[in-house]
Order: sequence, then C-alpha cells, then structure tokens
Amino acid sequence: MPAPIRVAVLGATGSIGTQTLEAIAALGPDRAVVVALSAHSDEEGLLAAARAWPVAELALSGASARDPRVVHGGAEGLVRLVERCGADVVVNGVAGAAGLMPSLAAIRSGARLALANKETMVMAGSLVMDEARRRGTRVIPVDSEHAAVFALHERFGADSIEELVLTASGGVFRDRPLGSFGSITVAEATRHPNWSMGAKITIDSATMANKGLEVIEAVRLFGIAPERVKVLVHPQSRVHALVRTTDGTLYAQVSEPDMRVPIQNAITWPALEPCAFGRLDLAGARLEFSEPEAARYPLLDLAYEALRSGEGACVAYNAADEVAVEAFRSGTLPYLGIARVVEAVLAGRWPARVATFDEVLAADAAARAAARNAVKGIHV
Repeated sequence: MPAPIRVAVLGATGSIGTQTLEAIAALGPDRAVVVALSAHSDEEGLLAAARAWPVAELALSGASARDPRVVHGGAEGLVRLVERCGADVVVNGVAGAAGLMPSLAAIRSGARLALANKETMVMAGSLVMDEARRRGTRVIPVDSEHAAVFALHERFGADSIEELVLTASGGVFRDRPLGSFGSITVAEATRHPNWSMGAKITIDSATMANKGLEVIEAVRLFGIAPERVKVLVHPQSRVHALVRTTDGTLYAQVSEPDMRVPIQNAITWPALEPCAFGRLDLAGARLEFSEPEAARYPLLDLAYEALRSGEGACVAYNAADEVAVEAFRSGTLPYLGIARVVEAVLAGRWPARVATFDEVLAADAAARAAARNAVKGIHV
C-alpha cells in the first residue's frame, strides 16, 4: 500500500481550509495526513484544527502566537513552514496577495500546489507556471471553476479546446435595480445568495471582481488568449465551467457547489477516487444562463482591460481591488467607488511584462499607493 499523501493546509481556519480538513478526514489516514497547518490571526481556531493532527507543524502568519505549539510566525514563518514540513501537496487557501510567496515556496519545495489563492496567478502567473515546470511539479486549481476547466482540459488537451466558459452566480445584487446601487451597504454586500464565504470574496462576488480575477487566472493557468475566455451568469451554481472543443461542442462540468470535491481531486491527482461530497441529481433541476451586464459588473470588463494592457496591469487590478474593498468595508468608500478606484489605477502606466518576483512586488506596492490616493478623491 502506498504511503499516505502528506498535506499542508494554509489558511486552515478559513472556508477553504476547513473544507480541506473535512475532505482529508473523509479520505482517511491511510490515504492522506496533515503535516502542517497555518492561520492568519485565529490562533484558537488553528489549535482546534491541530487537535486532530497533533504532529502537524503550526504557523500564525499575521499575529504573535501565545501557544508554544505554534512554531512559525509572520509572513516569513509561513514560508518557512512550507519549506520545512515535507508536504507532498500544499493546499493554499490564504486570502489575497499574501498567498503569493507561500505558493512559490510550495513549488520550490517540490510539492504539488493545490491552489485556491487566485492572486498567485493574477500577480505572477507566468513566473509561477515557469517555476513549476522547472521543478517538475504541477499547479492544480481548487477554485470550482478552474478545477472544472482543469478536469476538462486534461481530458481533451489544449489543442482541442477553442473556448473556456466560466460561470458566475451573479452575486447578491444580480437582480437589484441599478438605480439603487448608490445606497448599497457593507452588510448587504456581504450576504451571498448561495453560500457563506469571507467578506472580501463575497463583496468581490457582488462586483464580479472575483470573476475578473478568475478570467486572468484562467489565461495564465491554461495558456489561452483572453478573448477565448467567456463568462456566463448561472444563478444555480451547478455548472462550474464549460469548454467548447474545436468541433463546436460544449462540454460542462456539473456538480453540487461543494468545494470539497475539487479539493479532494487536487490532493489525490492524478487518481480520481470515490468522493463523499457533491453528488447531484438533475431531475427537476433548472439551469439558467445569461450574459453579465456591463453596467452591473464594470469590474469584469476592467479585468479584460488589464489583460490587454499586460502583466503589470493585472497586478495593479488585484491590488487596487483589495485596497478599494477594504476602504468600502471601513466606510470610507461607497460601493460604486470600488470600480472607480480600480479604473483610476489601471489608467496609470504599468509594465507589459513583470520578469521577476521583485518586479511583481514593486508593481503591487505602487498600485496600492495609487489606489489609496484614488480612494481619497471619492467621498461617501
């Protein structure tokens, strides 16, 4: 019998992390074991997660640990954890730009990267994929849309695929009158119609910035031209992605919206194993699709604009959105100001190519500074 797969779970107390631990528990200790866990500041949650895996190394990346069992601290400590834990698979569920360097550390350690941190690909996709090829390892997407494309891509091959179609729930405001968008509150923007997620990603779902990030991610992951990546609003969230093959046929990946399915598949890849989650009965189900409205979701068009401008603009898109969403959450920016901030930042000059990780971080810092300046000029 082969040895169990050694898994590191980054962001173990968040939505991706907790579902990863559920997926590992369902696989059983003969198939997968946890060797490392991290959280940002939730030490209590981290220690609770570690009770099932007492030999796992622990890291707290955003706060000082009180418990001596947490042996790695800060952003550098999170990278050390990845480098030293000996994982076969690193599941990166860290939120935001902070996930980039742990992704790189995972690849450089030779581990397979099960990636839920879309910012890794948005900020430095070509560099990350080049590094994975050099190290002889793989980046397996865990986001449901990209995991669906990955499964179809693996079966048909790049040469047989003409178009990718990512689906979007449309977020909490998909049916709200556009004339009322000026009064949207943080409480309203953080109520997703389909599932419970963190505040930032829920707001990004409402603006469709998350889908913009996913379009950029798909271009980087699958080496496809931006104009060949489409988005459809699909409120039921059961069709996660489609590919159109060169004969014009559409093939869909369909399941219940349960992240534990793509997480398990990323852990056990290339094996496809029985799964306790996500089984869907289509009898009586309704599946609807529509084009996203540009006026409702300006951040989606801005993502395509960033792709046309080049890699530096994609870094700037992500950074500006993070700053703008944080300003909205703090009450210093109206909801409609999020897109205005991103648009203002993208109007700057950004390099068409970022050739090193230092250049990525420099562009990120410059974009955040530009976004903070843009926020000051927009009043609630």
